[in-house]
Amino acid sequence: MTAVEVWWAKISDVRWELVAELDAAERGRLAAYARQEDKDRFLLGCAVTRRVLGMHLMIPPADVRLDRTCDDCGRPHGKVRTHEMELSVSHSGDLIAVAFHPSTPVGLDVEKVDPGIDADSLATVSLAEVEAKELAKYEPADRARAFTTYWTRKEAVVKATGDGMRADLRRVVVSSPEQPAALLRWPGYAGRVRLVDLEAGSDYAAALAVLTGDPVTVHSIDAAPLLKQTA
Repeated sequence: MTAVEVWWAKISDVRWELVAELDAAERGRLAAYARQEDKDRFLLGCAVTRRVLGMHLMIPPADVRLDRTCDDCGRPHGKVRTHEMELSVSHSGDLIAVAFHPSTPVGLDVEKVDPGIDADSLATVSLAEVEAKELAKYEPADRARAFTTYWTRKEAVVKATGDGMRADLRRVVVSSPEQPAALLRWPGYAGRVRLVDLEAGSDYAAALAVLTGDPVTVHSIDAAPLLKQTA
């Protein structure tokens, strides 16, 4: 059994005293965001990551060493990594979530369902033919949620493997939204993946991928009490 912790926060949990725990690169990225909600989500993602790791490592959050180096350009805006833990950060709308496992790669994606999206157009660039045909069976009112479920499952997988934006999501085939989450096929990828949907509220879809063949159990934890703690 592979146990993964997923820590959840909301934008209402933000405290600007948390900026003191960020490193110079994170503060630079924080300042670059134009919209306040984007600043809040980024700050909370950093704070949850640092506070949970600090708790596990028994060091102050500001002393946690994180690597955000982009594999493509070398600038500090890539997937966050640390030698001490496998982790994945995602945020959308009012939710921020971070998944942690001591040694097994994880990928997490959370998306707010937008009823106004053109799911059929998006399907042409992100769904396999079999998935697009399945999506077309949904009533128009249900299609946005079905597409978002497909999307979060795929994004979770490519985050876990580290392929991220380089992956062609049309080749990553997952189960239909009404079926238990699973990676069905991905030509060229032979690794093991466990995929599970997460409960994130009626307005959201969320999925977690873990690179293991073992069953996965998820411990969902409210990050608010941890974020309220003072140094």
